[in-house]
Amino acid sequence: MMKNLVKQLVSFILPITVVVVVPLWIEDDRVIHRGLHLLFGLPLITAGLTIMALTISSFIRIGKGTLAPWSPTKKLVIRGLYRYVRNPMILGVFTVLLGEALSLWSKNILIWAVCFFFINTIYFITSEEPGLEQRFGDEYREYKKHVSRWMPRITPYSPDQKEK
Repeated sequence: MMKNLVKQLVSFILPITVVVVVPLWIEDDRVIHRGLHLLFGLPLITAGLTIMALTISSFIRIGKGTLAPWSPTKKLVIRGLYRYVRNPMILGVFTVLLGEALSLWSKNILIWAVCFFFINTIYFITSEEPGLEQRFGDEYREYKKHVSRWMPRITPYSPDQKEK
C-alpha cells in the first residue's frame, strides 16, 4: 500500500515539472489575471490533468511501474486510454500546456508546449519505442501497428479482436 503511494507521488514529479515549474519559470513569476482566457484555458487544463491522472494510474495498476525511466512498467499497458493512443500521458501534458498558454495568453508557454511535443516525438522514435520493442517484443509491435503514436483511434484497440 505504502509502496504504491510512493510510486504515485514519484510519478507526478516529471509531469508537474513540465506543466508547473517550467511555465512559471518561463513567465518569470508574473501574476496574470485574464478572466476570458482562463475561461477557455481551464477546460483544456482540466482535461489534460484528467488524462495525466488516468495514465499514471494505469501505469501503476496495470503496468506495475511508473512513467519514469528509472521505474518502468513490468507489463505492457494497452488498456484504458492506451487502447486509443500510444502516448496519452504526453498528450495530457501537452493539453495542459496549451491550456496554460491560453489562460495566461503566453506565447512563451506555447513555444515551450511545441518544443516539449517535438522533444518527446524525437525521444519516442529514437529511444522509447525501440526500448519497448526490446522489452515486450511482438506484443508491442502488434500494438504499435494498430495504435497511433499521437492521433487517437475512434474505436478502442483490442489485441484479441482481429482488425479488418
